[in-house]
Amino acid sequence: MSVYSLKNFLDHSSQDADLPEAFQLESPYMLKVDLKGMVWIKAGSMTAYRGNIGFKREGMLERGLGMFVKKALTGEGASLTKAEGQGELFLADRGKKISVIHLENEAICVNGNDVLAFDPDIRYNITMLKKVAGMLAGGLFNIRLEGTGYIAITTHYEPLTLRVSPGMPVITDPNATVAWAASLQPEIRTDFSVGTFLGRGSGESVQMVFSGEGFVVVQPYEEVYLQETT
Repeated sequence: MSVYSLKNFLDHSSQDADLPEAFQLESPYMLKVDLKGMVWIKAGSMTAYRGNIGFKREGMLERGLGMFVKKALTGEGASLTKAEGQGELFLADRGKKISVIHLENEAICVNGNDVLAFDPDIRYNITMLKKVAGMLAGGLFNIRLEGTGYIAITTHYEPLTLRVSPGMPVITDPNATVAWAASLQPEIRTDFSVGTFLGRGSGESVQMVFSGEGFVVVQPYEEVYLQETT
């Protein structure tokens, strides 16, 4: 039998056996959620499902006027959908690598574009970078996830975690920054020059500075976040 036979293809690409976890990685790029109720997912991330599952886009006023204003500013990157029902739900985001994390009364901040899914028991809030300069690098907003339950985040290629300790800050490119400890408050550092505005400056003109005790997760890719237009 040829190694490229249909049987070999089906065997290699078939769904893995179930594990006793609500969030399961079918591959590094595909997440399966064993849905028994509700889960928040990134809008547009559903690739397939089995069972009786319905989808409802989060309303702009669903969590109050303050969240409405934040979502209006952040655009589609923070758009969430409720998936409700019973069944198996498969999620992906443009072939990005998926990491599953189980929080145990913990908190983490994630770039809004890199949140794929999270349990309904996880509390979330959109927070903005303090300085408008953050907009210039596309690193405008992030989502704070807190509580106990599963979350899934995405990265381009393998993520790298860097430890932050007192006196040893970590400086990152906002477009390569994925997540960080909720105890950290990133500051924006700018280093603009005439060359920057003429299009000949360094791509590192805007930086995020993390000081204190915690961690920062980065990816080996500088992602530019564009607002969707209709």
